[in-house]
Amino acid sequence: MAFKDYASTFATNNFSIARNGSKIQGNTGDSLLDTNRASVVLQYIDATRGWLYLIENNVGDLENALYVTASGGTETTSGDYKIHTFNSTGTFTVSCGGNSKGSNSVEYLIVAGGGGGGAGGGANAGGGAGAGGYRTDTGVSVTAQAYPVTVGGGGAGNVYGSCLSTANPSTALSITSARGGSGGNGDGHGARVDGQSGGSGGGASGVQTGGGSGGNAPPVSPPQGNAGGQGGQGLGLGGGGGGGAGAAGANASTNQGGNGGNGSASSITGSSVTRAGGGGGGGNNYGGATLPGSGGSGGGGAGAGSNTTGGNGSTNTGGGGGGGWGDPSQNGGNGGSGIVILRYRFQN
Repeated sequence: MAFKDYASTFATNNFSIARNGSKIQGNTGDSLLDTNRASVVLQYIDATRGWLYLIENNVGDLENALYVTASGGTETTSGDYKIHTFNSTGTFTVSCGGNSKGSNSVEYLIVAGGGGGGAGGGANAGGGAGAGGYRTDTGVSVTAQAYPVTVGGGGAGNVYGSCLSTANPSTALSITSARGGSGGNGDGHGARVDGQSGGSGGGASGVQTGGGSGGNAPPVSPPQGNAGGQGGQGLGLGGGGGGGAGAAGANASTNQGGNGGNGSASSITGSSVTRAGGGGGGGNNYGGATLPGSGGSGGGGAGAGSNTTGGNGSTNTGGGGGGGWGDPSQNGGNGGSGIVILRYRFQN
């Protein structure tokens, strides 16, 4: 089979050779002749390589540009990119994996559910919860198949005297972001519960010794989050702030619960949005005024003020819940649910 551009018009009238179910040069895309006076001679060899070019004259890249084509979630566009946003669990269905001349990879942002804020108790405030793990990259190769997408729910605000609640991870393209760690529960009489490690770690309660719980657990590179802050470590003090994607939670001081760590910004949707902020540590008024910590930028819930529960992390940000007021005991805030965003180039 032979083709030649006798009229010297292929540069403006591109000539496409359809593969019709067979490979061309071992590829599953059509071939394109786009240079004037190009000529080729092809011969079918076998199913592995298909049609091979035996003679090529005045040709450039013979492969047609193919782009990733997919469906699922809420679909939008920004310039040459298509964006799929999953606010809840679903399926990302790829019908064409594209090629290097067009596009053959998907950028992702995967944020897990934020942890539940720690409950206050025994005159000690609860720690702010850690944000859900935050993972992003500019490209992972895909093939034509259905990819399950799981969007993790946030952890429930913790209750005084109970075990800590657990948030949920988010997963897409076989990549998992770990759930945010719950903030520690406060109690000065032996019923203390330390905060959890996670994508970002929960802040320590007012009476918890040592620092807050660790972030980036399990460890990945680059890190998916940061550690929680230290509590006041004494009777009637505030809780540490929960870790965020962009910064660790702040330690509590004598007069204030620790602020939640700030989240991280991404422009994957075409505009910059900050997500995965840590929850603020709770305050209490045992023996003097103690102020609550603020939630980290990116959806972290504020710590509890006088006789109130901790603030909730924002929906679909992975923000951690705020810690509860210490005296009388108050519950922590709920963690925010996660989100998965996938995008790829669909045209030049």
